[in-house]
Amino acid sequence: MLGRLLRPTETRSAGMSWSDYLRLFEQFSYGGHRYIAPVSSVPEMTALQGQSNPIVAAAIHARMMVFAEVRFQWQPYSGGRPGNLFGTEALTLLERPWPNATTGDLLARMEVDASLYGNSYWVKMEGRGVEPHLMRLDPRHVKVMTASVNDPITGGKWGEHLVGYAVVDDHDQDVKIFLPEEVCHYKPLPDPSHPFRGRTWLSTVITDVQADQELSGYKHSFMRNAATPNMVVSFDPSITKEAFDTFVSRLESNHRGSAQAYRTMYLGGGADVKVVGADFQRLDMKSVQGAGETRIAAAAGVPASYLGISEGLAGSALNAGNYGAARRRFADGTIRPLWRAAADALQTLVPAPDPATRLWYDDRDVSFLQEDVLDSAEIKQKDAMTMRTLVDGGFDPQSVIDAVTAGDLTLLRHTGSVSVQLQPPGSA
Repeated sequence: MLGRLLRPTETRSAGMSWSDYLRLFEQFSYGGHRYIAPVSSVPEMTALQGQSNPIVAAAIHARMMVFAEVRFQWQPYSGGRPGNLFGTEALTLLERPWPNATTGDLLARMEVDASLYGNSYWVKMEGRGVEPHLMRLDPRHVKVMTASVNDPITGGKWGEHLVGYAVVDDHDQDVKIFLPEEVCHYKPLPDPSHPFRGRTWLSTVITDVQADQELSGYKHSFMRNAATPNMVVSFDPSITKEAFDTFVSRLESNHRGSAQAYRTMYLGGGADVKVVGADFQRLDMKSVQGAGETRIAAAAGVPASYLGISEGLAGSALNAGNYGAARRRFADGTIRPLWRAAADALQTLVPAPDPATRLWYDDRDVSFLQEDVLDSAEIKQKDAMTMRTLVDGGFDPQSVIDAVTAGDLTLLRHTGSVSVQLQPPGSA
């Protein structure tokens, strides 16, 4: 199928000719994990378990709501430093990625894919009278194709090439193949077992997710069976089987289920009730389940206090300073790296207008970061005071701007003029 996709006269990437692609095609292998129908596959099981867990759903929602607030702009480089953001008509593809959708819809979908499957794949559709738009590839049906790089002398494998992406159907048959430069592959968390694939953060805490679900199942069983600790009823040996069966039937009908909890139990002669097992308080259910919730939140990169789980709402976690530190950690340690990864991936489909410009995110209108805006304003005020001091000291104003902006005082150039306080008395 790769031969049907490429034309002999085309060169799809720098330094790669048609013959190069043919050579790679002859030796390529499907290096990607199969994200298709079988429920036994690890990514599919991870996604199914994650979707049914309330803590995982809350973590994905918390990440998504902030992640989807940003917009994209171009950012030029000058002297090795990033410059002012600007926009062009080419960014319309990201502002209106498909009919009735916005950048927020695109980013929300990318985040859900990355959290549940570890990868999000997008291609650009255009031509035949259709407005250019983005189309999502189902991560469960995408294979990452790689080719081995072998030493010409020893024949040993020492690396891999990324050849392309194959979309397969439910029968594992290829239905479409895309080259690397045709696919936006968003993979914020690299897979250590594969050089060109991502993995979900859920994979590291899947046992905690399973334990949380089992604890929830325990609570449901507790409420269904008695809503009280387990009991053992013993009888005098003289009790007949008929009397025993009648007692069990009445006990089950009158004291089983949460609706019958705490009703008074009346026993006949010869019956003795003993409590076995433990209730929620003895099991310390809140602490046991809360610890698992915190581990899930940590894997998602979402502070417990922001997520609103029990351990994040205790003690000094909600103090103004501690909550502000947690919010900043979430923004700087989780969301901003995700924005950077998304901009790098989307630039495959929206090339920069020139080599000295990159696709970047504009977070100035994100309300979640307004406290950071205040901090930034204080930094600018201090920078302005520094500039005023340096200019009054006789340094060239433009060199002062360059030095303060770059944080490099070696860029300062003195004009030769000094303040009158530094001139000898009586000098002209």
